[in-house]
Amino acid sequence: AMKLEVFNVEHGACALLTYDNGERIMIDCGHNASTGWRPGDHLRRLGVLSLRALFVTNFDEDHVSGFGNLIDNVHVVTIFRNATVRAATIKQLKSKDGMGPGIDRLVGVLSDWERNPAVGASSLGLPGNVVIRTFWNDYPTFDDENNLSMMVELEINGTSFVFTGDLETAGWQQLVRRADVRAALARAQVYFASHHGRASGCCDEVFNHCKPRFIVISDKAKGFQTQETHAYYHARAEGGNVIGCEDKRFVLTTRSDGDITFEIMANGTYYVSTSWSSTKKTA
Repeated sequence: AMKLEVFNVEHGACALLTYDNGERIMIDCGHNASTGWRPGDHLRRLGVLSLRALFVTNFDEDHVSGFGNLIDNVHVVTIFRNATVRAATIKQLKSKDGMGPGIDRLVGVLSDWERNPAVGASSLGLPGNVVIRTFWNDYPTFDDENNLSMMVELEINGTSFVFTGDLETAGWQQLVRRADVRAALARAQVYFASHHGRASGCCDEVFNHCKPRFIVISDKAKGFQTQETHAYYHARAEGGNVIGCEDKRFVLTTRSDGDITFEIMANGTYYVSTSWSSTKKTA
């Protein structure tokens, strides 16, 4: 079985895929300031010394706030991000709202890798039962971090999970013109809501093609009126069983559910559990 864990990093993002051979990749690397949870510390506690790849979906601090802790604790073999955005461009984009420490460390590493590409070689060398596809809008067609987000599809034993960064409506409308993006959305069983469930990440055109079973929102206690999108997403999900929950679930949030774990069997069947479920029983 494969395991995809979505960590409660408040208004941020961090997920870890553990292959059945023990290899690991991470999608974003936020941290939880309230609990002190950090991605590098977590991997070290597991005895993990190497991460095969890190996928950075967005160049805002909340997606990489744990990057320094990650690279100080484990060897990150390669980093994938929107390849049209170079390190110097990230720095330029962040000059508007300031560079956080995570972005600052990321820019430094990417700058080194751009000077010596062999160091950050992008060959994953992982088993073929996970297909990874990435999509983005090119810079400078867009020149804001959110619409330059990288959409990542993980197709695990035939079950598809789609991460969307902080894409906003204009960026979505550009992306869904592409047949390969529409195909990825159509495959999605689990859709990670863009921009932490903010209204700016909602796009009706996406759901002309996408009818996932579950929609996941990585966020913390509501601080913005634009987070009031639960009903919007509930209406666009098929729903399914979650271990420990009596009722069918449609939208899962780290705010209400804590860590969210998907265990994917070899035949594509998957089971969903959360760290804050009050009881345990078979899904």
